[in-house]
Amino acid sequence: MTALYKFFKLVVRGTHLSGTGFLYTAPVREQGNIYKPNNKMMADELSEKVVHDVHTKEIDLVNRDPKHLNDDVVKIDFEDVIAEPEGTHSFDGIWKASFTTFTVTKYWFYRLLSAIFGIPMALIWGIYFAILSFLHIWAVVPCIRSYLIEIQCISRVYSICIHTFCDPLFEAIGKMFSSIRATVRKEI
Repeated sequence: MTALYKFFKLVVRGTHLSGTGFLYTAPVREQGNIYKPNNKMMADELSEKVVHDVHTKEIDLVNRDPKHLNDDVVKIDFEDVIAEPEGTHSFDGIWKASFTTFTVTKYWFYRLLSAIFGIPMALIWGIYFAILSFLHIWAVVPCIRSYLIEIQCISRVYSICIHTFCDPLFEAIGKMFSSIRATVRKEI
């Protein structure tokens, strides 16, 4: 297609406003747009790609810590907190009731706290990590990249200065001391 033909094709596809001009021109791509591809190859490529949305993914209700973030911190059982050494035992019924009380209280109190504070804390942590991601993407990485670009220029100038002034000096000092010979004798 020639450039003139493409231009006329754009003009004809544009939306006309009562003879005064065009509101917009529709972009023309030989492959079609990403939603309705014109050619079969692009349609096949798009149909092969499986898109997973991280916001609507299935969550595992059984294994809620798949990356084992809290293995060393939160797994606290009755035996980790309360233990009776050999020779000092309470009544068996008291021990069983204490175990049951501890386990049930920990279980239900955790559920109560997560029901009351879980969603607000998720909101707070979501906002925090969104701000952290935003700062990292839009501030930290660009600052580091610009610093590296600037420091590269400075490092070249520094390297030239070192090679110009220090190399001959150190070379001369090295030649001076290269003629010194030291011998060690052991006298008895």
